[in-house]
Amino acid sequence: MPALDLAMDNASNPLDLLEQIAGSNEWAFDRRNDSEMAAEAPGKWCDYGLYFNWSSEISAMQFTCAFDMKVPAKQRRALYELLTLANERLWIGHFGLDTEDGVPLFRHSVLLRGAPGASPESLEDMVDIAITECERFYPAFQFVLWGGKTPQEALDAAMLDCAGEA
Repeated sequence: MPALDLAMDNASNPLDLLEQIAGSNEWAFDRRNDSEMAAEAPGKWCDYGLYFNWSSEISAMQFTCAFDMKVPAKQRRALYELLTLANERLWIGHFGLDTEDGVPLFRHSVLLRGAPGASPESLEDMVDIAITECERFYPAFQFVLWGGKTPQEALDAAMLDCAGEA
């Protein structure tokens, strides 16, 4: 994601900055109201659904990056094990599963109480980290769901560091 020089005219609501970030990346987005925004970001493996919820009452933003896949009910136990193994490798945020829709997702929350507002750089980093982690672990999800691998086998295979490109 390119670094942006964004104006912080209304730093109290980080969704205003996120609109600028989405627009500069040419992502489709929908500002539903003062506390919700959705966007779609392209990735190497799939398009990701980005959801932002801002709570002015507690000065916190919850961010979700959803995969474009559904986990069949019969495979959720294995996926939960994979999520646990993957979460051990994360510094920021965590993977989860929307139990209603069966969609894997990455979540992160940011507290801004006492801060003058979110910086464009911190919001860009938050989104970039989420997409990077989703891209990094996407093959492991595929290996478990459709490749017949155990969660540990899938994670080991997906975390191989390849030299060069084919």
